[in-house]
Amino acid sequence: MSPARDPTARQVADAIARYSPAIADALTACRRRLCARVPRGFELVYDNYNALAIGYAYADKASASLVSIAAYPRWVTLFFLYGKQLPDPEGLLQGQGARVRSIRLASPEDMDTPAVRRLLDLALAPHEADFASAPPLQTVVKAVAPRQRGRRPG
Repeated sequence: MSPARDPTARQVADAIARYSPAIADALTACRRRLCARVPRGFELVYDNYNALAIGYAYADKASASLVSIAAYPRWVTLFFLYGKQLPDPEGLLQGQGARVRSIRLASPEDMDTPAVRRLLDLALAPHEADFASAPPLQTVVKAVAPRQRGRRPG
């Protein structure tokens, strides 16, 4: 179904369009890469106060998300929701939290580097069977914050 006829696709497209063209293009390119890498399961969209976050999950619930991308006014970040346990010999993962690690992407092409592809493979591998048994990728808008920061740099 085309975005014009699919209300969910239209809602996501409208959320992306609130960003500067550079960030909107980067988010769209990163999203395209993750949709190709995760063709089955759920694309969970959270239009939060600080960012537009899109998680990739094997079930329609936040706890099933393994990786996500988030757009901020000046950059896009790739999150590994169980990143603390991933081997990272290249030292790409940032963060000090109990679970989550991230990579601020300089460009969408960063996702194509061998090191990032390896991290994605490692993050997704434990649930390969869950993704295989999931439906073709479905986009679900899970939350839209009533108040949001501006999506373009000040």
